[in-house]
Amino acid sequence: MSPSSPPVYDTVPQPPGETGRPVSSARRRDVRAAAAAALFFLVMAGIGAFMQRDSAVLRSPWPPLEAWWRPHAGPGTPLAVIVAVLVAGYGPGLAARLPWRALLWSGWGTAMAWTWSLALVDGWRRGVAGRLTDSTEYLSQVWRFKHLGPTVRTFTDHILINSPDHWTTHVTGHPVGAVLTYVGLDRIGLGGGAFAAAFTITAGTSLVVAVLLTLRLLTGEERARAAAPFVALAPGAVWVGVSADGYFAAVAAWALALLAIAATRTSPWATAAAGVGSGLLFGAAAYLSYGLVLLAVPGAVILLCARTARPVPYVLLGAAAVAAAFTVAGFDWWEAYGLLKIRYYQGYGGVRPYSYWFFGDLATVVVTAGLASVAGLRRTLTDAAAVLRDRRTGTGGTRAGRLREWWLHGDRQTIAGVLLPCGFLLVMLAADLSGMSKAETERIWLPFTLWLPATAALLPRRDHRAWLAAQAAVALLVNHLLLTGW
Repeated sequence: MSPSSPPVYDTVPQPPGETGRPVSSARRRDVRAAAAAALFFLVMAGIGAFMQRDSAVLRSPWPPLEAWWRPHAGPGTPLAVIVAVLVAGYGPGLAARLPWRALLWSGWGTAMAWTWSLALVDGWRRGVAGRLTDSTEYLSQVWRFKHLGPTVRTFTDHILINSPDHWTTHVTGHPVGAVLTYVGLDRIGLGGGAFAAAFTITAGTSLVVAVLLTLRLLTGEERARAAAPFVALAPGAVWVGVSADGYFAAVAAWALALLAIAATRTSPWATAAAGVGSGLLFGAAAYLSYGLVLLAVPGAVILLCARTARPVPYVLLGAAAVAAAFTVAGFDWWEAYGLLKIRYYQGYGGVRPYSYWFFGDLATVVVTAGLASVAGLRRTLTDAAAVLRDRRTGTGGTRAGRLREWWLHGDRQTIAGVLLPCGFLLVMLAADLSGMSKAETERIWLPFTLWLPATAALLPRRDHRAWLAAQAAVALLVNHLLLTGW
């Protein structure tokens, strides 16, 4: 470009905070944000290695990730590379052209192919069939549920580490609904690690469909289509295959998707049906993972963006039905959670330093969400800051009046595009501050981090292929250089 040439502006719609900025300026900011995030992760990894040079004070083999440095390849390596190349090369174009239903199915299929191929990098046994049969995992305890009723009623008797026959790590760390899922699979003849892994991956990757449905309802179809390749190619797939938290993430995502449907339907019957379904899944999520009670935050954001509270009674009804069923069966959620907090500090949670893991946990988000998510979040937060700045410095009326005017007459899809990812960021910050998420957040926070790649839809369309390549590179590097715990 010659000195006299006018600046080139992007041809796709930009957030308010980027409107009028030269393309080169906004794109440099995107790259700098991604580079800063990558540097943050590397710094935390370096600090972690330094702190553990003499002793395993952080209680993690390769902090901030639960992994071991072990460069390797496997049967999934060529498959993962092929999926990455195809999605980066053809994903954006297909996402823009495919019929909506075909896009949903292809998004789910792509996520399945991506997750399975990444899991198979570690081989069939280590990467798939053996993941959930480890001595700390759910399948090792299925045999104890031969007498289902008594075992559920006495579940809390075995949470503390000094209790007789205490549960293994993952069974202890979750409500009884988590292990009951795999007990149920065993009862219908789908026992063993292979079936458990296949169920977990199939269910976990369906999150893509739930996210896209929610985005279409709240932010518009154009943005949902732009987000589709990024959601399907999320680096977090490394842990969806195979960690039960990937399955939990899908249950949570469908709860939010049904809530969005209930909030945007005009038919009372549709609102009631979707609302009750959402409530049932919200309740199920709370009995799969204690931390998923934080879904109330993105749930409230959805209702706020839809500007309605009509689904609330139906959601509460569905959630209450799940809580009542577990309570009648003899499982007391509040008692179990209280005991879990004690057990948490009896184990690694009591010795892992909060000063490191507060930042280390945030560093894992860089890997699970990916660098494109960082750039997309930069644009999202720029948008949010611009809105707040405009409200404070605009002319005429009071600040509250200007804010109210923006809320009443602003573009609802833009508002939803800002508030929804901010809701998930708020949830992760709350979890981090609680001190109950020290380490392993690359899997524990999947119900929240897997929504963040959708923010990459804000990036210029001409850059989507490059950013998709960056997303894939993160997952491929992690899975081939490290032997992850899941």
